[in-house]
Amino acid sequence: MDCLQKESVENLLRIPSGVVQDHWPGSLKDFILTLRSLCLSREQADFQEFSGMHIASLSSVLAQGMNHKKKHEVEVLSALVSLVAKQVGARTIVDVGAGQGYLAQVLAFDYQLSVIAIDACSHHGKITDARAERIRKHYAAKMRKNCSEPRELSVPKTVTCRVLSSDTLKALSNSLIEKDHAGNQHMGNRSSVSQPSRFAEDILHSWSCSDSTLVIAGLHACGDLSVTMLRTFLECDKAKAVISVGCCYNLLSEEAICVADSCCGFPVSQGVKSAGVILEKSARDLACQSADRWRGLGENAGLHNFELHAFRAAFQIVLCRHYPSILLESPTIGRQGKALRRQQNQRILESNLHHGGSSESGEPRESVAFLHEYSSIQSSNSGESNAVDRCSLFAKFCESGLGRLHLPHLADTAYSAVWRESESYAELIGPYWSLRAALGPVLETLILLDRLLLLQEYGSDLEVYLQERMTCKIILLISGSGMKCTDLQM
Repeated sequence: MDCLQKESVENLLRIPSGVVQDHWPGSLKDFILTLRSLCLSREQADFQEFSGMHIASLSSVLAQGMNHKKKHEVEVLSALVSLVAKQVGARTIVDVGAGQGYLAQVLAFDYQLSVIAIDACSHHGKITDARAERIRKHYAAKMRKNCSEPRELSVPKTVTCRVLSSDTLKALSNSLIEKDHAGNQHMGNRSSVSQPSRFAEDILHSWSCSDSTLVIAGLHACGDLSVTMLRTFLECDKAKAVISVGCCYNLLSEEAICVADSCCGFPVSQGVKSAGVILEKSARDLACQSADRWRGLGENAGLHNFELHAFRAAFQIVLCRHYPSILLESPTIGRQGKALRRQQNQRILESNLHHGGSSESGEPRESVAFLHEYSSIQSSNSGESNAVDRCSLFAKFCESGLGRLHLPHLADTAYSAVWRESESYAELIGPYWSLRAALGPVLETLILLDRLLLLQEYGSDLEVYLQERMTCKIILLISGSGMKCTDLQM
């Protein structure tokens, strides 16, 4: 740690990506490089390897509401889902954890696939339906204007349901299918399922499309939901492929490894269970860390990040001294520091609106004021006024955190006493947190390999793709019976 205390912020932020400096001790370099060697490769994929895959840019109508990152993700994943569905001969896509329906709507309107959009939030279902109706009207008006032959537009069918198990996901069709007067089966545009019952797999013959096969897909399916998708694919003959982009490993459930038939989120394979591997909450949180996001931070943003971590570490001392019983519950306070930073930035912005213009350096005045307000805890030239500012900010941080935990506030002197005691250790936060974050990709690799083993234990062909763009990683586990197994990484 001694050699990293005076290291530049830029070099610290590159540690999670496995970048070392020549002047570091050999043991430190070996540790970081070994961690990197244990991770799945983060190299970009060549999309040309996907024969027949064409990534089309979304129209402004379909892309409405998406940021640049989300638009890129939906463009790539929708093209991939369409290609896989074509390869396995499926016309129905089950979009699990559909959110506001971005992926579902592109698959329906651009690729003319039958889509079932499942999400636990009824509000998301309403947004999906409203957005789909606007898109449908746009396409209908466009066909009339071009005097083209009218065609029936495929609109995603939304379902509100908490998918707690593979049985739940399979049972949805039993609750959604309705028979019309002619004896044909169809689905309502919106459905809500509270307690679907268990049922045999042959119910899946009732899907609304003419064929009986389907593809299960999910973009950022959180926590156990990604694992449930994999289990459903393995247990359901009608599911011919699964395309899973998981996230939120911190929400994975864990049970005792001695429970052989447990349905927890980790571990899921017999191989990892037999090895006795347990992560627990801290490691699952760490698996969510993105090395590329760290590397993409600028110096000021990196310093502010370290400062917030220092605040959180000092806040733990506050809890330990004044509310020790709460520590038994492993309290979480969310992004209190970032919320405070946004509020402060907004106040500075509003204050400077009356003055306008730029600073002598050419930067907007609000930016200069913002950076001054959140001066780095590692700055060796910080004066007493900045120390007071940090002490005041720490007090606000503590009040916000205590409020989130529904605990009474303390006197300001209690906060300042803890901060002054802890501030001398603050310069260790950057090196410690960077080294800690370097473990994140290794833990994420373990979670992904556990899922890979689950599929392989069932004898399924497996394709694993990894993509990193826009400083945000995308992990795709793709499996399909009869599909060609490749070693591509995206």
